[in-house]
Parts: sequence; structure tokens; C-alpha cells
Amino acid sequence: MTNRKDIRNIAIIAHVDHGKTTLVDAMLAQSGTFRENEVVDERVMDSNDLERERGITILAKNTSLYYNGTKINIIDTPGHADFGGEVERGLEMADGVLLLVDAFEGCMPQTRFVLSKALALDLRPIIVVNKVDRPNARPYEVVDEVLELFIDLGASEEQLDTPVIYASGRDGWATAEYDPENPSTDLKELFELIVREIPCPECEDEGPFQMLVSNVDYDDYTGRIAVGKIQRGKITTGMPLAICKDGESKTGHAKATKLYTFEGLSKTTADEVGAGDVVAISGISDINIGETICSPEKVEPLPFVKIDDPVLSMTFSVNDSPFAGKDGKFVTSRHLRDRLYRELDSNVSLRVEDTDTTEAFTVSGRGELHLSVLIENMRREGYEFQVSNPVVIYKKIDGVKCEPIERLTVDVPTDYTGAVMDQVVNRMGSMTNMAPTAQNYTRLEFLIPSRGLIGFRSEIMTATKGTAIVNSILECYEPYKGDFDARNHGTLIAWENGTSITYGLYNAQERGTLFIGAGVEVYEGMIVGETGRDEDITINVCKRKHATNTRASGSDDALKLVPPKEMSLEQCLDFIAEDELLEVTPNHLRMRKRILKTDLRGKAASRKKNG
Repeated sequence: MTNRKDIRNIAIIAHVDHGKTTLVDAMLAQSGTFRENEVVDERVMDSNDLERERGITILAKNTSLYYNGTKINIIDTPGHADFGGEVERGLEMADGVLLLVDAFEGCMPQTRFVLSKALALDLRPIIVVNKVDRPNARPYEVVDEVLELFIDLGASEEQLDTPVIYASGRDGWATAEYDPENPSTDLKELFELIVREIPCPECEDEGPFQMLVSNVDYDDYTGRIAVGKIQRGKITTGMPLAICKDGESKTGHAKATKLYTFEGLSKTTADEVGAGDVVAISGISDINIGETICSPEKVEPLPFVKIDDPVLSMTFSVNDSPFAGKDGKFVTSRHLRDRLYRELDSNVSLRVEDTDTTEAFTVSGRGELHLSVLIENMRREGYEFQVSNPVVIYKKIDGVKCEPIERLTVDVPTDYTGAVMDQVVNRMGSMTNMAPTAQNYTRLEFLIPSRGLIGFRSEIMTATKGTAIVNSILECYEPYKGDFDARNHGTLIAWENGTSITYGLYNAQERGTLFIGAGVEVYEGMIVGETGRDEDITINVCKRKHATNTRASGSDDALKLVPPKEMSLEQCLDFIAEDELLEVTPNHLRMRKRILKTDLRGKAASRKKNG
């Protein structure tokens, strides 16, 4: 084994919104990656439209910069628990990590998750306490919390002896000795710490080429591109390659048609790339994440990190509503199947299975956000389909039915702690910790079944008037906790096909909260609102006022409608029950009953009630 002293491979890991991508922006800017006159967007690494809109990182991304002759390859990973698969495979390319922790929020559920993965892979950590200039920051307390977390996770003495640096990614400075009155002005200390503390990649310069595929990119002209860190040997353009997985050679006929290395935000072509560096290889049409690319002289697979199993599943099926085919470009079961199985090429945490009908597929993922991002991407691509309510995936452990349990953290104004506890207890959760934080806020920690979190966020936001900050992470599996009612509101259901009218809506709004306004096309069985009671009500939102020969005083006054409650994709997934579906098209989200006809729905309910 030799060390590539001119290379450092680091992953940036943290809880969601602790500032990873913003810090990477500052590192790229100060390393001279951008031209002086170049206009660069904020969060430049979040290149995906959904990432920009939601302000989160969804896909792990590669970039690099140079500092005093050392190339620093950086993997920017997501912070949300639902994209843990992206974190896990990103760590495969790293030799060390920057663990970012918010100087006010401190250790959060995802901080524990990403740190445990890094320690398990024996990666060298550097603690970066970020946002130290924000109001109510408590940087030194946060460092103590992080070190306690290291101990909880069984870190070795060497891992406990980790350096700490204080930073403001937004303002682009970092320092080991933080003085609020005289902060640093640049990231020089951080760069020097990375070069000094992060180990050089251990690799074999000589010997047959070997690389584990940690990511797969795609280009319209060159097709699939395999990304990974070279473990042994070197690769040159045109070199013959063998692909293997689980000890078996898949093909001996592949060839490296083009090689790329990461330079700043772009890929640069290269004729030769050596061991220890991160490389992108095009020319292998059917390459997948987790496979090993080798020299045909020595076909030898590398172990791939085990990706945690999915927690939630949903059924994706062909749209069969009365409006089917009006909106989408891709509407058939073949379109749907091809798209879902293609997603598996790069989305390592996802599972797709055929069902006993060709019209539906079971799709399983890490959480609601994981699945909703897939749904949103598909509808933007022109797909039209319908999805069921998300359900948790149970496991049999020693013959006992077990369910996933989440560690839930809720930061809330102290006045609302009672409302939060009531909501969690009603969903079979139990409190594990309660501690005051700054500005009259309290942090509550619970263990709660994953199914208890379906619909929880919208309920808790209503109960706390939008002030709660909710985070969760999968903790373990425990025996089934018992039944509970997740939704205690019924629905308002359209009685006939037509267009919603102000008069019909005016009468309907007395029965509950409407999801639509006037002039909206509806069909029989479509959900148009929710009631305040635990029962469904069928209403006629297309009803017109009967014409008469007399005019009552004030009859010409405009009817006042309450503005409808607009439902986002996540809110719709939270809301729908077992007997309901969400119709997804490029331009519409429509919740509906599985059985659309009112009389058939009544008969089905009667049969269910009578057993």
C-alpha cells in the first residue's frame, strides 16, 4: 500500500439545513475555482430543480478544489434521513469527513446517523461547528454534545481525539480559536486542517486496475457514467475492462471510452487517472452502483456498503380516473414500469416489485420525502399515474411481528409542549427526554412507530400554529405497538362529474374545509375537502341556484367563499387513507376514493361493517 500525498478525499456530512452546501460554496470560491468575473448562484452544488425549490440536498455530488498543490475531492451529501442511501455510498469514496453541526441546534437525529456511518467505516472526522455567528449560538456546549455523541456511538480513543473548528459558511470563514469580537476572515485554517488531519488515500499504485462504483451519472451523448475512487492501479482511455459483482464477472468486453476527473463544478477529460483519485468512466452501458470495475487480468470484487432497508411502501398504478390520459405524456403500464425500474439504477435505497397485476407496482423507500421526490420528478417528466397511501414495512424477528421505531425530536415553544405530547402519545409514542433550549423553546425527544409519523407533521403544525421544528430518524425495530387512528377527520366527496360552482361550494363549506375553489373540474368520488367529524360526507359542489321569477332583497350580493386549503404533494400523501388514492398528473394532484361510485362505496362499507 502507498499513500497519494497530493490528494484528500472528504465527505461533508450533517443534519439537514446545518449548512453543508453553503460551506462548499465558500470553499470553492476561496480556492480560486471560479473566475473573478464569474456569476455564481447561491448553493451552487444544488443543481437539481427540486433541490433549489426545497432548499435541501437530495443527491450526493462530487466536486474538487486545489489548495497549495493538494487536490481535495469533496462529496456533498444530503442531510435528510430519507436520502441516507446517498450518504452511505458517498462515504465509500471518502477517507475522512467534515461533520457539520449547527451552533444553535446542536446534535440532531441525522447527526447521529451520519456520524455512526462514518465511524463504522473508520473515517477520520473533523468537527465543524457552523453558524457560530447566529443569534443564541452556543458553540462550546455543542462541542460537548458532539463528543458525548462520539462516546455513545462507541468511538475509539483515536476518533475521540478529533480536531474542532468554528465556522460561518455563509460569511466564508473558519477558525480554531473563536473570538466573537474578532472573527476570522477566510477558510485558510479549514483548508490547512483538512490537508493536515485527513489521511491520504491508501491505495496500490501498481497492480491491475480496481474500482468500486459508488455513483452512476448519465449523459445524453455518452450514456451511463460510473463514478468511484480507484483502489488499485491506474486507468487509461481505451483500456479493456471487466465488471464483477458478488465474485462473478458480468462482462469482459467493456472499454473505457472516456475518462473524467472532477475540477470544480465540472468534469474534465483525462487520458490517465491514478490510484486514490475519484474518476468518472463512460463506455459501460449497463454498469450499476455497487459493482466493481477491474482489469480483465484480475477480476476481483470489492465489498459494497450495506444500504439500510426501506421503511415505507406505496403502490404506484396506472391512472384509471375519469380524467385519465388528459394531462400526461406517459400513461401506460409499460411507461410506468420502465420508469420505476430505471430509477433503481441510481437510487440505491429504493425497491420496486411487480404485483399480481400488470397495472400496479409496489415501491418501497426510506420515508415519505424519499418517495415524494420520486413522484414529483416523475410528474415533471410528463408521467401520469396514481399512488396509494404510504404504509410501513413490518419484519418478523424471532417469529414476532415487529415495526420500525423512529427517534423523534420536536423543538417547540414551551407553551405548546402539552399539545405535542398529547399528539405523540395518541400515536403510541413515548417520551425519552425533555430539555429547555434558548428563547423559551423546549426540545422533546420521543420513540414513536414510523406509522405514527404519517400525517403527524401537518397535525403538529396545526396544534402549534406552525412553530414546531420536527425531525426524525429510524432507531430500531420493536414488537407491534397496537392499533390507533391516525386520521380523525372524514372527507367531503364530490357527488357528480362537472365543474365546481360558487353556489355549490358556498353550501358545502359549512360542512368542512374545502380543498378546491370555483371553476375546478371534478368527478364523482373525488375528494374536495375534509370534515370536522370522523365520517365522510357526499356533497354537490356543482349545484346551481334554481332560477325563479322573484328576486329577493340582497340576492345579487356576491356569495363569500373561504379560500380553499391548498394541499402539497406531501400533505396529500399524509392525508389519504387506505380506501383512497392520489391521482398524479403533470398539472394536477387529485385525491379520490378507490371506489368512485357513491352507491358502490356504500355497499362496500356495509359489507365491511357486517364482516
